[in-house]
Amino acid sequence: MMILFKKCDVYSPSHLGIKDILIAGSKIIAIADDIKLQESSFLKIVQCNGLKLIPGLVDGHIHIAGAGGEGGPSTRTPELQLSQLIEAGVTTVIGCLGTDGMTRSVESVLMKAKSLRAEGVSCWIYTGAYQVPTPTITGDVGKDIAVIDEIIGVGEIAISDHRSSCPNTDELLKLTEHARVGGMLGGKAGIVNIHLGDAHNPFQPLYDVTAKSMIKLTQFFPTHCNRNDYTLEDAKEYGKKGGYVDITTSSYPYFPEYEVKPSKAVIDLVNAGVPLENITFTSDACGSLPGFDENGNLVKLEMGLPCANFRELMDMVNVEGFPLEKALTVITCNPADILKLKNKGRIAEGKDADLVFLSGNEIQHVIAMGEFMMRDKIILKKGSYEK
Repeated sequence: MMILFKKCDVYSPSHLGIKDILIAGSKIIAIADDIKLQESSFLKIVQCNGLKLIPGLVDGHIHIAGAGGEGGPSTRTPELQLSQLIEAGVTTVIGCLGTDGMTRSVESVLMKAKSLRAEGVSCWIYTGAYQVPTPTITGDVGKDIAVIDEIIGVGEIAISDHRSSCPNTDELLKLTEHARVGGMLGGKAGIVNIHLGDAHNPFQPLYDVTAKSMIKLTQFFPTHCNRNDYTLEDAKEYGKKGGYVDITTSSYPYFPEYEVKPSKAVIDLVNAGVPLENITFTSDACGSLPGFDENGNLVKLEMGLPCANFRELMDMVNVEGFPLEKALTVITCNPADILKLKNKGRIAEGKDADLVFLSGNEIQHVIAMGEFMMRDKIILKKGSYEK
């Protein structure tokens, strides 16, 4: 089956203007001003006048198999549902384990990734969890990355946090080196996704690793960089040194007294001189969002959702006045490039047919790997056990 989308206002994320887009199977096969084909049993034509077309969103940090538990067994979060991705325009997701590398397993995250792939979206995962030594499937992070198709890196590894196992420089260096080599052998990013806590000078462990080795800052992908104002200030310097800076979207507005609003954080980073291509959004969806008092006691607990990415994307454009083609990069081509997902994050011939159509500030249609998942704001495909 082929589908021809007529007269789309295309953001690839660069603004291409009004174009026709032809997809066949799971791929984009043609982009042109006017593609002249007749509708048939093999070709459907969809008129898109007035709709903006953007790439399917890439969310590089979701606890797809559930997470949490900091407040005891009853605070474990549930698994991600397919419809939560679709309503948020997310067609590519990277799953991770998180805090609980003790009672949860990498295997459970891997099987959830296989489930999401079978349901129609693209999914990869990180091996490991907060702890160092970190849980794996084969016994080594590098081997996991090299030989297991869905695994592209390791994380989230916690540093600068009271829940971290506080790895020393040599421990973090060894883990990073193994991830890097595993990535080289497997043709993957081999990146180390880093959880930043509330400690001051949170990036110092990463600087220590690079000072002691030939590892570059780009081997790390630190997240939660907007968790408070002083972390964002440090992130500005980190980003200007060439490091990646990931902004967590779903924890705002749960902690407005601490968090820097994600849409504003991007503008602050760019104005400080951080290259836009080094900045990303992730939702941290299905992860618990705990608040602790000065004694380390849990006093508040929320849960993130994938829709936070799109909300903050729209606020970047409508509130902060950032151009759509630039705002889109933090949730499309930037994470795709950082994670070496070569067929994701852009609308171009030969890329995967992951497409999101916007009507004003709302998502109208969602296409994942060439298949309609949402049409006219109605979700057409849900997970196996969703009602």
